Amino acid sequence: MKISVSTLAFLPTPLEDVLECLENRGIKYCEVINEYPYNTIDMDVIDSHDIKISVHSPLSDINIASYNDSIRRSSVSQIKNSIDLASSLNTEIVVVHPGHIPILGKKFEDNILKNSAESLKECSKYADDSGVMLCVENMPDIEGLLCKDINQLDEIVQELDAHITMDVGHANNMKFPISEMLKSPRIKHIHLSDNDGSFDSHNALGSANIDFKSLFLELKNIDYKGILVVEVNNPQAVFESLDFLKKII
Repeated sequence: MKISVSTLAFLPTPLEDVLECLENRGIKYCEVINEYPYNTIDMDVIDSHDIKISVHSPLSDINIASYNDSIRRSSVSQIKNSIDLASSLNTEIVVVHPGHIPILGKKFEDNILKNSAESLKECSKYADDSGVMLCVENMPDIEGLLCKDINQLDEIVQELDAHITMDVGHANNMKFPISEMLKSPRIKHIHLSDNDGSFDSHNALGSANIDFKSLFLELKNIDYKGILVVEVNNPQAVFESLDFLKKII
């Protein structure tokens, strides 16, 4: 299986040091969250390591569903920049979040949902034209986030002719069982972390209550060929997760 590691755990370590660390562990894939300090990428750094890159578009300071059109347009532009980066790296995947309802936005939810759909449609077309696969990620149980329901997300990406990044930790936090997480044929990318169901804690794999043995059995049953990204909260959790994966794969 294609095991990758997200830069999330290593912030704010320079990317060159992250890639060297992963290469020393025999990891062949890395998912770069394309925001500060990885908002600009030195291609010489990428070329100097035998690691394939997937791109996670910015997530913490944008909102493609915003009812402020200037914010929405700027956010869409940031997603397109990540698509351009992926295209330049000859990588297939760009992960995108669907946006969120801001603090004063509850009364305008329909408008915000429409904005999210329009932004995702625009980004999906841009990705297709760039030879990149846009994968919309399901969200955890946090107030205001869109696409927490994986069945709703499946309907959205079908309408867009886009794809899904299935975040197993997020789905577990939303109380979806393993048997439901991998139903959609639109799943082309997967994020892995562990939690006890109460919060999206991004713990090391095998440290909480997600049944990863059943998950990997189901991945085998559906003949999953994509990347599995370890997306946890610190370097030690990365190493614990990689050791755990060696035992069960």
